[in-house]
Amino acid sequence: MTSNDIKQSIIEKLECEFVEILGEDGAHFEGTIVSSLFEGLNRVKQHQLVFNALGDKMKSDIHALSMKTYTPNEWDQLKT
Repeated sequence: MTSNDIKQSIIEKLECEFVEILGEDGAHFEGTIVSSLFEGLNRVKQHQLVFNALGDKMKSDIHALSMKTYTPNEWDQLKT
């Protein structure tokens, strides 16, 4: 499993404005995901959306994925 594989899996299942996945040891990854689907959801629900998008990969291929999730508005505020 590569960081690009994880990115592609997320993009295929979620509408995202930005996705970056880092980590090349094949098991431990860090991600930043920006999606309007996160609007009105707490962080736990946002992370659940991402985990659901990854499906069984979270059980077998990915040992750990730490992530930061943002709405587009939150992301814009971070960049300014």
